[in-house]
Amino acid sequence: MDNVEDRNPLDEAEIRKVAFASAIGCTIEWYDFFLYNTFAALIFNKLFFPSFDPLIGTMLAYTTALVGFIARPVAGVIFGHFGDRVGRKKMLILTLLIMGLGTFLIGLLPTYQTIGVWAPILLLLLRIAQGLGIGGEWGGAVLMAIEHSPKGRRGFYGSWPQMGVPAGLALATGMVALLTALPGDAFLAGAWRIAFLVSAILVAIGVYIRLKIMETPAFLRVQQTQTVARVPFMDLLRNQTREVVLGMGCRYIEGVVFNIYGVFVITYLVVALKVPKATALLGVTLAALVMLFFIPTFGKLSDRLGRRKVFAWGALLSGLAGFPAFWLMSTGAPNPVLIAIAIVIPFGFIYAAVYGPEAALFSELFDTRVRYSGISFVYQFSGIFASGLTPIIATALLRQGNGQPWLVAGYMLIVGVISTVSVMLLKESLHSDLIAPMGGFAARKPSA
Repeated sequence: MDNVEDRNPLDEAEIRKVAFASAIGCTIEWYDFFLYNTFAALIFNKLFFPSFDPLIGTMLAYTTALVGFIARPVAGVIFGHFGDRVGRKKMLILTLLIMGLGTFLIGLLPTYQTIGVWAPILLLLLRIAQGLGIGGEWGGAVLMAIEHSPKGRRGFYGSWPQMGVPAGLALATGMVALLTALPGDAFLAGAWRIAFLVSAILVAIGVYIRLKIMETPAFLRVQQTQTVARVPFMDLLRNQTREVVLGMGCRYIEGVVFNIYGVFVITYLVVALKVPKATALLGVTLAALVMLFFIPTFGKLSDRLGRRKVFAWGALLSGLAGFPAFWLMSTGAPNPVLIAIAIVIPFGFIYAAVYGPEAALFSELFDTRVRYSGISFVYQFSGIFASGLTPIIATALLRQGNGQPWLVAGYMLIVGVISTVSVMLLKESLHSDLIAPMGGFAARKPSA
C-alpha cells in the first residue's frame, strides 16, 4: 500500500472531480427518494390506499414514507461499519445500486386495484430498500468530498454532495410537474411510472462516474496504521456520545424545514388551499434551483466565519420563517407569485445556511476511525423524528388547527431554537485535523 504521507495532495481540478462525482451520485439517490415523497402527497393515497378518505389516505402514504426514514439509520450503522472498515468508495457504489433497484421496481409495481393488499405491502418493502440505499449513501458521499479537501476548503467542497438534495428534488418535482401536465387521466393511469423507470439510466451513469474516483487519504491512513475499528459503532458510542446527541439536535431543524417545504407544503396547498398541483410543484422546484446556488455559498462562508455561526443563524431564521411563509401562502385568494416567494425565501435561501455547512460540521465532529458511522448515524437516526415524522406531525397539526397552519409554524420555531442551542454547545471545528486521532481515540490500541 502506498504511504499516505508520500502522496501528493490533490490539485484543484482533481478535488473538483471527486466532489462532482459525490454530487452526481447524491443527486440520483435523492431523486429516487424524493419521488416517493412527492407521489405520496399526490397519488399513492389513491393507487395503494383507495379505501380511505383523502386526508387519512395521505397520512397512510406518509407513514409508508416514514418506514424509509426508519430504515435509514439501520443502513447508516451497517454501511457505516463497512465504510469505516473496508472503505468509503465500495459502499458508495453498493448503496447506489440498492437505491436504484428499489426505485425501478416501484415503477413496475401493480396497484391495489390489481393485486389488493399486496400492493401496499410490496410498496412498503421497496420503500425500505430506498431507505437502506440512502441511509448508507449520504455519509460516504460527504466523506469522499471532505476527506479529499484541504483544511480551508472543507465547507465549500463538502457542500457539493449537499447540492444533490435540491438537484434531486428539482428533478423529482420537475418530472412530476411534466407528467401531471399530460392530458386527461394519463398521469394517474400509468404515466407516473416513467419517473421511476428512468432511474435505471441515472444509476448506470452514477456507478460509472463513481468507479473512477479513489479512496480518501484519511481512510488510507487508518488502514496504513492498522487502526481500523473492529466495531466502529460501539467505539463511536463509547467515545463520542456527546457529539452524537448534539449532532442530532443540530439536524432537527434541517429535517423539519426540508419536509415542511419539500413535502407537506404540496399537500397543504393542494388539499387545504385548493391550489393547482402545478403551482405547488413549481414553487418547490424554483426553491430547489435557488438552493443549488446558495448551498455552496454558505458552505464557503462557513470556511471563513466558522461552522457554528453560519449554522446557528440559519437554524434560528429557519424556525422563525414559518410564520411569514404560511401567511403569504394563505392570505386572500391563492396567488402563484406569493406562493413562490413564500417557499423560495425560507427554503431556497435561509435553509441553505443550515444545509451548506452541515456536511463539514458533522464530519469534523468525529474521528476518522468512526467518522462514516458517526455522520451516518447522526444524519439518518435523527431523520426519523426530524424528517420522517414531520409530514405526519404537520398534517395532524393542520387538522388540529382546523386547516390553519399556525400550529405548524409554531412547531418549526420550537425546533429552530433546539437546533440553535445544540450547535452553540459544540466546539468550533473549522481548523480541526481530519486525519489525526481525536482525544478519546488517541490512547486506544488498534482494535483490528
